[in-house]
Amino acid sequence: PFTGCGHKLVIPPEVPGKKFVLIVGDSHLRALVDGFIGMPESQLSFGFLSIPGASASEIRTEVLHAAVPRAPDAVAVMAPSNNLTSTTVDVAGVDFANLLATCGNRWSKVFAVDFPPRLVVDAQHQDLLRQEYRRVAARVKYFSAVENFPLSNLVLWSKDGVHLSDREGMGILVQLLWSAAIEQLETPPPTPRVSPRPSPPVRKVTPKLVVRESFRAPPSPEPREWRTIGQGGKVMDSFLPLNPIYFSGTALSAMEKVSPSHLSCLADFKPSPKPKKVS
Repeated sequence: PFTGCGHKLVIPPEVPGKKFVLIVGDSHLRALVDGFIGMPESQLSFGFLSIPGASASEIRTEVLHAAVPRAPDAVAVMAPSNNLTSTTVDVAGVDFANLLATCGNRWSKVFAVDFPPRLVVDAQHQDLLRQEYRRVAARVKYFSAVENFPLSNLVLWSKDGVHLSDREGMGILVQLLWSAAIEQLETPPPTPRVSPRPSPPVRKVTPKLVVRESFRAPPSPEPREWRTIGQGGKVMDSFLPLNPIYFSGTALSAMEKVSPSHLSCLADFKPSPKPKKVS
């Protein structure tokens, strides 16, 4: 070991058709490494790198020097819970970000799994650390775990209140790790091809010539009488007062015979005075 922490690296035999998943974490993996509990049988094979008692920075150091014989198809990094008591939340976040970056530089697919809660540490402090871990792990998939371990169900923990019980507690953690790996390596279904939607037919509009009925004015019995031409037209009386200024006396007399005006007689109007000749 390069950190003073004892560690164990377990690599499964290579099986054709099975994908290899490496799980990196602290003492929560001890029961899996020692064989007290196994992973479900599936198309995946699991290896483990367990560093009991290690913080995020110490796990990172061991990852840098781990002699992994073949490249895993995916790497699951368990969020280290030892940082709850060894460092501040801010420092733990920086160390966890460096751990994820180191794993990402070494292997292609990396995802993170939240740490199980502890009974002996303030729940609010644990939530703050989870939030910081999730924040710095924004570029990788982060699987939550806390809702699967209700604090009222004490059989999920061993007597120390830190580690999970080998049967009930670890059984839940195993299912979480397995389902997260399945989801990470699941091949997304092909995107269905969408046929182009046919354009709606263009409606052809044929121009129509509309011929409206025309109205001819009926012949007027009086040639000088005005008539209104058109459908529904009304005839309105109108007159033009005869003005002797514009018309001569002879013209006024002739017009008066044809169309009497409202004037009493021609004598009511005095003709304009003739300009005097200057000698």
